[in-house]
Amino acid sequence: MTYVVGLTGGIGSGKSTIAELFAELGVPVIDADLVARQVVEKGSPLLAEIAAHFGPEILLEDGALNRAALREKIFANETQKHWLNQLLHPAIRHEMLRQLAAQQAPYCIFMVPLLIENNLTALCQRVLVVDVSEQTQMTRASKRDNNQLALIKNIMQSQVSRSERLQHADDVINNDVDLSESLPQLKQKVLDLHHLYLQLAEKFNEQ
Repeated sequence: MTYVVGLTGGIGSGKSTIAELFAELGVPVIDADLVARQVVEKGSPLLAEIAAHFGPEILLEDGALNRAALREKIFANETQKHWLNQLLHPAIRHEMLRQLAAQQAPYCIFMVPLLIENNLTALCQRVLVVDVSEQTQMTRASKRDNNQLALIKNIMQSQVSRSERLQHADDVINNDVDLSESLPQLKQKVLDLHHLYLQLAEKFNEQ
């Protein structure tokens, strides 16, 4: 059985960077955001339901999901957000469980932005939090997505607080500094954790 390390952090924390560093070491990464995109791919039954509910403006010209338009609709409206979650969460959870069960490596990284919020820590043997200040979150998210600050704040408010996230952490990577300056240190931290997780996975499978 594969040892599962849940990787989480708020918007703009740099989770993807950390996941990529684990992947470079040959560790499988199951990305909840990628799974969420897969279940609503162009032509999928779930995408047809979303378009029927929100209208054709939720689709791009090629028939794929317009994520920016959908995000604006749901973050401003709790009822619509709830409807979408009720539709998507079971399908996403089913696919994530399928991918976790298929793993053959000693351990895998299970990257989920809402790991704590959606009570998915129960699927993990350990939780790794990528931690940054709220100011860093705002700065990075606005640069990366060219998002409006109000929307970024809404996303942050939909996530647990920094302090609560840290309470669930077994391990923490602080990623507040500029990536160009900190990449060597991040790589070393990931390598140290990689060795730790291999040891924990070995013990886990001996039980």
